[in-house]
Amino acid sequence: MSYISVREISKKWNMSERSVRNYCAEGRVEGAILIGKTWTIPEDAKKPERKNKQAETKRTLLNVLKAEKQAKMTGGIYHKVQIELTYNSNHIEGSRLTHDQTRYIYETNTIGVSDTAVNVDDVVETANHFRCIDLIIDKANGVITESLIKELHRILKNGTSDSRISWFVVGDYKKVPNEVGGKDTTPPENVAKEMKKLLEEYNKSENKTLEEIIDFHYQFECIHPFQDGNGRVGRLLLFKECLKHNIVPFVIDESLKMFYYRGLTEWKREKGYLVDTCLTAQDKFKAWLDYFRVEY
Repeated sequence: MSYISVREISKKWNMSERSVRNYCAEGRVEGAILIGKTWTIPEDAKKPERKNKQAETKRTLLNVLKAEKQAKMTGGIYHKVQIELTYNSNHIEGSRLTHDQTRYIYETNTIGVSDTAVNVDDVVETANHFRCIDLIIDKANGVITESLIKELHRILKNGTSDSRISWFVVGDYKKVPNEVGGKDTTPPENVAKEMKKLLEEYNKSENKTLEEIIDFHYQFECIHPFQDGNGRVGRLLLFKECLKHNIVPFVIDESLKMFYYRGLTEWKREKGYLVDTCLTAQDKFKAWLDYFRVEY
């Protein structure tokens, strides 16, 4: 595939270089790659359609999250999502930080005083997860790519003890076989091929249903492309796709964790278990949206 510069594509599309860079940063130019501070774009990339101004100003969750993030607003739905999604997703994976400690890290960038020992990796991954959510909000309208998936993993695991282990690859696919829930996952040598196949199939259609998004999550977790962090990266992608397709997102909390695991285990035989679990979590999220007066 041939790549050209922002200047060349701006002439081709008859628009300013700044607009082209903005489109790339928003994830609206498929295949665009950021090298250093410079975007390179596939020669055959399609010019993104202009957004409907009325749609842009609609108070959808994604628009509200972007606005509150940019304004560094506290106490809103962006604040709520950062804490709830981070705490619950990390907690599923064994983090021992409490909800209050997670909130404290987000609000003060410190860990506070605790009577018990605090695992450093739990603190680092919590701070990193906040940054992952920001990336998801920024990239919500784009397609899921391997580079986005690897970037999420790199951010999540950066600075952890895992990142200092020679065989643990941060920001790239696993090198050592692993399993999940006692079940085999895709061998390391086949991960790249299986991920490309999954993304190619998933990205074929523009509009997605909740069930299609959940199915992508199931297949991603079956591949288990990273040495660790697969669940959190997978749930971040779930959140991203719900934002993109204006589907109410959901956060799997402690009360739903075992139903979530069961749903993943039984997905090929009975999809209803996991769908019902996600719908239950959706109802909780809708209550937040009602409180903050966000349309859905």
